[in-house]
Amino acid sequence: MPTPKIAVITGVSREAGLGFETARQLKALGYAVIITARDLKAAQQLADRIGAVAHQLDVTSDESADRFAGELAREYGKVDALINNAGAFFDQGGQPLSTDMQYVRDALDTNLLGAWRMAKAFVPLLEKSEGGRIVNVSSGAGAFTDPVFGLANHQGIVPVYGITKLALNGLTVKLARQLQDTSIKVNSVCPGFVATYPGTEQWGARPVSEGARGIVWAATLPDDGPTGGFFRDGEALAW
Repeated sequence: MPTPKIAVITGVSREAGLGFETARQLKALGYAVIITARDLKAAQQLADRIGAVAHQLDVTSDESADRFAGELAREYGKVDALINNAGAFFDQGGQPLSTDMQYVRDALDTNLLGAWRMAKAFVPLLEKSEGGRIVNVSSGAGAFTDPVFGLANHQGIVPVYGITKLALNGLTVKLARQLQDTSIKVNSVCPGFVATYPGTEQWGARPVSEGARGIVWAATLPDDGPTGGFFRDGEALAW
């Protein structure tokens, strides 16, 4: 019996979140899914519902990321997909000149450096895959061109969140360039405005399942798929 592909997803602690729905869809495709969160109990409860495995992970800690990678190296020997889903600090209504700088540092540590740490820790395991995939869950708020949520257009301004996602897209490009001679593909995905919180449907948010499909698409790209891009629903976005 062939060994299943292994997917690791960070920041999975809420039933309504993109991480859990992504895990559910990958599990349905036959992947062995490992979900992580700072709160192991929350992750374990979700993992039990879909037959996934839960691990405690703090993406803001080098030690935590390295320890987790070591555990998976010993247990599985490889990882096929790393989905950097952990993210927060949506500063609706924020203004850059009045933002607390510790808040900025904390946001960068999770939204940008968290993905960076995970890539550094997990590329050796992804290289053991026949086709490793890194998916950075980004946002149109981190793009210049998004007509509704872009950096110059977002009604809520969200300066900290937007700038961290802009930087995450930049990290995607740089990682893809370094890994261009390997079988690993690295892409950013904007899931769109999805209903991860109650009431957002009234503001036009679409089902979480639709946003997660774009993440799953990037995690399961064929060997001739793109790398270093920014996508929504499998379609390239300018940013």
